[in-house]
Amino acid sequence: MGMDLNLGLSNLGVGSDTYDVIIIGGGPAGASAAIYTARADLKTLVIDKGLTAGALGITEKISNYPGVPGPISGAELVEIMRGQAESFGAEFITDKVVGVDFDSDPKMVMAGTGTFHAHTVILATGSMGRTNSVPGEAEFLGRGVSYCATCDGAFFRDRVVAVIGNNDEALEEALFLTKFARRIHLIVPTPRLKAREPLIREMETAPQIEVRLSTRLKEIFGDGRVEGVRIHPRGGEEEILEVEGAFVYLQGGQPITDYLGAQLETAPDGCLLVDEEMQTSIPGVFAVGDLLCAHIKQAVIAAADGVKAAIAVDKYLNKREKLQIDWG
Repeated sequence: MGMDLNLGLSNLGVGSDTYDVIIIGGGPAGASAAIYTARADLKTLVIDKGLTAGALGITEKISNYPGVPGPISGAELVEIMRGQAESFGAEFITDKVVGVDFDSDPKMVMAGTGTFHAHTVILATGSMGRTNSVPGEAEFLGRGVSYCATCDGAFFRDRVVAVIGNNDEALEEALFLTKFARRIHLIVPTPRLKAREPLIREMETAPQIEVRLSTRLKEIFGDGRVEGVRIHPRGGEEEILEVEGAFVYLQGGQPITDYLGAQLETAPDGCLLVDEEMQTSIPGVFAVGDLLCAHIKQAVIAAADGVKAAIAVDKYLNKREKLQIDWG
């Protein structure tokens, strides 16, 4: 039996430049939320760092996702979800969110390419964040160290920089930097890149990019500003690369909440706190997936969280007390 949710938004006076909902993160939680909000005729924007920037995107084989015969890669599964959301009208952009203002009305989301506004926000950024940085990373943040090439790339025109990472996000940012930097060292900690093939092929045709596989970043150093990085190729000797910028896209296992600026309540382990409808301590702001406490880290659970948040968004915007369902 199919179920159609009659969740249309009406008479809110939404301006053409304001979204009903912005979803930050396009993994299984964010993409599933977008399917439901877009299907409900809510103007939906998903801002995501890249298909392989999240935990599911870097998973090579999935055989236990309900309704999807495996094996299938995580990136392929996410692409299927996104395609479904786009078929209902959801808009996806590849960008990095660097800040939010939940006190403004409408709420404000600041990314590398611009600022976006929405009546509600769903946070779905997952748990690939890091707590441990390499020596010099924190010291030179804003003085040569950056986490956003689309934000800071223009400051490195005709300079030599390093990009550290192995996924879609790292390659997207390295390719963006080819507009400005004279030379880009792509330092990859793994034996191979974990990005999509089209990005790898595009990177291979960029003469400014030099790829160093199986290489660890050991230190970022300088005198007041970044002057170089110390790297260690697997099975080789440590090397010094003279660079003026270091763009770091390494991954960890902590909830990614740095862009929130301590606006939301968190548990001691850094995860966000929500009520039974996935709403955070700020009305109209919802959180799903691996951002949450006591969350089972499975794609299907994250997807279910996204659906719950999407239904709650509709309820919040339309001031309904309960979900309206059309069983036709």
